[in-house]
Amino acid sequence: MKSSVPIWRLGIWWFLGSEIVVFGGLIVCYLLYRFHHPEWASEAAHTLTWVGAVNTVVLLTSSLTMILAHHEVEHGNARSGATYLGLTILAGIIFLLLKSYEYHHEITEGFLPSRSLFWSFYFLMTALHGLHIVGGLVANVVVWSGLKRRFATHRIESVGLYWHFVDVVWIFLFPLLYLSASGGMR
Repeated sequence: MKSSVPIWRLGIWWFLGSEIVVFGGLIVCYLLYRFHHPEWASEAAHTLTWVGAVNTVVLLTSSLTMILAHHEVEHGNARSGATYLGLTILAGIIFLLLKSYEYHHEITEGFLPSRSLFWSFYFLMTALHGLHIVGGLVANVVVWSGLKRRFATHRIESVGLYWHFVDVVWIFLFPLLYLSASGGMR
């Protein structure tokens, strides 16, 4: 019996399922340690919460532009879809630039993975997320170049699903790593 679901769609969902296991495992481990280490609130107070908040807005905006890109492509407007996908790519680059600024600040202040288990988790989870942003950007650039030539427009759905997954992961990481401090924004 032939499946009515295209193999590429099954493939992206299997891949995302494996990614959920990776990030889910890290988040659960972090939470288990966090419950036993109330002092991590003072460590989290040293994160640049305002950068994390701006990056949250950037990624949510990139999800909107990805949705608009997919909508345009689905309605036969590949060039318009490429424009929205270009905005998604730009947002991803802005996210990475802000994250680089944040890492530079934290490292120069002495907040390294060797400082405490909190910072080990922080750098592991945010760096892994950053690598996923880089992977998403590469995939988006490949699809963007195809859209400019009206080639393989169905790929927008796969990169869109992946990009939304990366955004959702950030929605979990931001409050866990930045907002666990009792103080205000730094």
